[in-house]
Amino acid sequence: MLTPDQARDRAQDIVARAQKAGADAADAVFAADASTEISIRLGKLEDVGRSESGDLGLRVFVGKRSASVSTSDLSDDALSALVDRAVAMAREAPEDEWAGLAPAERLMHGAPPLLDLDDGGEIAPTFLREVALAAEDAARAVPGVTNSEGGGASAGRSVWALATSHGFAGSYATTSYGLSASVIAGEGGGMQRDYAYHSTRHLNRLEAADDIGRRAGTRAVARVNPAKVPSGPMPVVFDPRVGASLLGHLTGAISGQAIARKTSFLLDALGTQVFAKGVSIHDDPHRPHGLRSRPFDGEGLPVSPTAIINDGMLEMWLLESAAARQLGLEPTGHAARGVGGAPGVTTSNLYMAAGRVPPATLIADIKYGVFVTELIGMGVNGVTGDYSRGAAGFLIEDGEVTTPVAEFTIAGNLKPMFANLTPANDLEFRYGVNVPTIRIDGMTVAGG
Repeated sequence: MLTPDQARDRAQDIVARAQKAGADAADAVFAADASTEISIRLGKLEDVGRSESGDLGLRVFVGKRSASVSTSDLSDDALSALVDRAVAMAREAPEDEWAGLAPAERLMHGAPPLLDLDDGGEIAPTFLREVALAAEDAARAVPGVTNSEGGGASAGRSVWALATSHGFAGSYATTSYGLSASVIAGEGGGMQRDYAYHSTRHLNRLEAADDIGRRAGTRAVARVNPAKVPSGPMPVVFDPRVGASLLGHLTGAISGQAIARKTSFLLDALGTQVFAKGVSIHDDPHRPHGLRSRPFDGEGLPVSPTAIINDGMLEMWLLESAAARQLGLEPTGHAARGVGGAPGVTTSNLYMAAGRVPPATLIADIKYGVFVTELIGMGVNGVTGDYSRGAAGFLIEDGEVTTPVAEFTIAGNLKPMFANLTPANDLEFRYGVNVPTIRIDGMTVAGG
């Protein structure tokens, strides 16, 4: 695999070629990764996978016309043909008055922040096999576990580089490690599955295999023989594993493209109270060894920690340059770029700040409700905010989590859901998007 410096040089080279071929402006992305994955089932090796890839994406501009192309063939002849094809395509493309590179005066200059995203490790497949086996063994050892979907372990390294024709060139490398177990508990129609996993940038921060396995087994056993839920309005409490999806609906609604196209249920919400007072949501791209940390965005702009929601108020849209121009605003450093197509937007280490009360206190006054640990399907309308998803979890009765339940639907509208949301104080940074336990009053539950 190329070093970050080599990847940056390759991206710069293809941009220079594009300019020589007649492009008025250009940017290029080089992305490479190598990973190894091991899967174990019932104590035996089931699969070993090794993948390596290197891809280059080029976007060129001829006036207000643009085209994007990508390739995994990095030979000199292939790259020359790629450049010629991109410029020819751009000349025939329709004009787009908003298209273009990021503002030159906003580009990141100087040394990027040191985020400690690459531990330099080289992991042997034998080690991955050992920890995957240990995770599955620990899960299967939990009384009540009757079968296994397997244990898995992975290790990988990625290099990403971006260069533009108006003065930016940067690159960085990341390592990643993952460990998981998924098992089945119970017999016959009462069988249930559950899982546990952990992902890190540094191997020494990966949770112990035994802990991951026991958590998976314990979760599966707790869900055996689920009951049905009577239908009606009631409070819904989201486990942090599934509550993070609510932030995905928020960021989709405040993306620049959704606002520019007027296809968001939060279209007129900027600067207004969207959540209850006390609720804050932050994006932190500078979190050391964070799963979604990055030193610059997909257009070469600097990134910094931001408060998207501050004390319940919506503070910003998430803007890349094209949407920012259309809205008469400035890009916010949230551009996301793949090897193909124009930039979109993304967040980095997104999280909802912890509330003031522990989860037990959050549910103590709930006479009857549900604690959701699994969500199924994607019945969410980003234009209207209507929300309806299949779910499974546990009943809440007289302030206590009690019987497992399954095959029910939770429904509402995201605007009142956000307004009626209360976070607990149990925030942990385990994933790319993190939330504490969340309670939302006034949702509709439809049982089987």
